[in-house]
Amino acid sequence: MSVALLIIQVLLGIGFLMFGFMKFSSKQMVDEFQRYGYASSFRILTGLIEVTAAVLMIAGIWISVLALIGAILIIGTMIGAIFTHFKVGDQLKSIMMPATLLLLAIAVAVYVYQLISW
Repeated sequence: MSVALLIIQVLLGIGFLMFGFMKFSSKQMVDEFQRYGYASSFRILTGLIEVTAAVLMIAGIWISVLALIGAILIIGTMIGAIFTHFKVGDQLKSIMMPATLLLLAIAVAVYVYQLISW
């Protein structure tokens, strides 16, 4: 495993633990999901998916296939986030963070897939 992959996995893991837990109780997240037109249950589901992806990403440091599954969950979530920001007419700067996280997750998925398919 490369050091760069390890760093990206740790950053994604810590970041998505934080993002996921924010979905459960943060007033800002409650307000944002209302602004997006999504139900509170979808906010909670998103948080659960993000926390699960984070745990898989961290566990994937030792078991590569788990990092791949976590990366796929992050990819799907970030595609949804980007779509949502476009849907509500947010400025491009609002899309930069999910786009960056999407690219990092794609990098992990591609690298790990190549690692386990050899």
